[in-house]
Amino acid sequence: MIHIDGSYGEGGGQVLRTSLSLAAITGEAIRIENIRAGRKKPGLAAQHLTAVRAAAAICQAQVRGDALRSMMLEFVPGSQVQAGHYTFDVSEARQGGSAGALTLVLQTILLPLALAADDSQVTLRGGTHVPFSPPLTYIQEVYLPIASRMGVQASVRLNAWGWYPQGGGEAVLRVTGGNTLEGINLLDRGALRQVRGVAVVTELPSHIPDRMAHRAENILRDANLQVNIKPQRERGIAPGAGIFLTAEYKNSLAGFSALGRQNLPAEKVAEMACEELLDFHEKVAPVDVHLADQLLLPSALASSQSQYRVAEISTHLTTNAWVIQQFGLAEITIDETEKIVAIAPLISSPDDRP
Repeated sequence: MIHIDGSYGEGGGQVLRTSLSLAAITGEAIRIENIRAGRKKPGLAAQHLTAVRAAAAICQAQVRGDALRSMMLEFVPGSQVQAGHYTFDVSEARQGGSAGALTLVLQTILLPLALAADDSQVTLRGGTHVPFSPPLTYIQEVYLPIASRMGVQASVRLNAWGWYPQGGGEAVLRVTGGNTLEGINLLDRGALRQVRGVAVVTELPSHIPDRMAHRAENILRDANLQVNIKPQRERGIAPGAGIFLTAEYKNSLAGFSALGRQNLPAEKVAEMACEELLDFHEKVAPVDVHLADQLLLPSALASSQSQYRVAEISTHLTTNAWVIQQFGLAEITIDETEKIVAIAPLISSPDDRP
């Protein structure tokens, strides 16, 4: 059994998600202690508990410690990952419901299902665009397109927007099985082609997305960037607002967003997302801070080496690298001067894995 200290590094949910993914893929039993010890409310929240149950479902794992706020988990896979049709609902993990991010569940099971023998379809319910988690739009516009270059064949469709605190969102993930992953080389992003995006509200007046889009386009055009942002008014179970921007470079993609809240003007929401984008644009690296740690896992599972230059070396990145190395799948080197991440897989094919 591989023992993982959940308090290592940034001490958040990434340790749990990566450990679950790799346990399902390798068949290795794991024990994680001090789960999310670095958070204000440590232990398993609804979205983490749902991720545990999702990972267990796809490999028929025996689990101990799968309860809200549990800081210890034992996870023993019972079979190879089973492709199929699944439904996972974050709101079911806590009495009274939850807006916990369904994208965190998606991240946990995506690569195990991509390496399974057959195709899968997964219906996910919960928060789709909530604070402190990757928005589903980022998964659609940045992560999956980059992962597809590595051999991950998957798509996700947004059926209903789910904001904090009500949740109620839904997405359908489709994964083609039987993939062989290839390494990625992203050292030069090339020229910026355009910034595209959406300014979205549900159950709010249409002038709000119009104002977000207008303000963002003005800021980015003042910086001499090509920009196209569409205002959208969607239906949802509760009011919500946000702007989601994708910087499309010749060789890479990067994503930036901001969520609305009460007493925060629409223009300010747009400014927050634009500020992040312009800061990234000045750094010339091809990989944004979120994609930096998300690329580690597919790179470690690839059949060839990867290297990419990051805008920022975060504790999410260094922590995720440490977790992957506990499984002995790859050697990961992070050059803090050049900000280059290099991943050398130690196991060349799924057939070689334990």
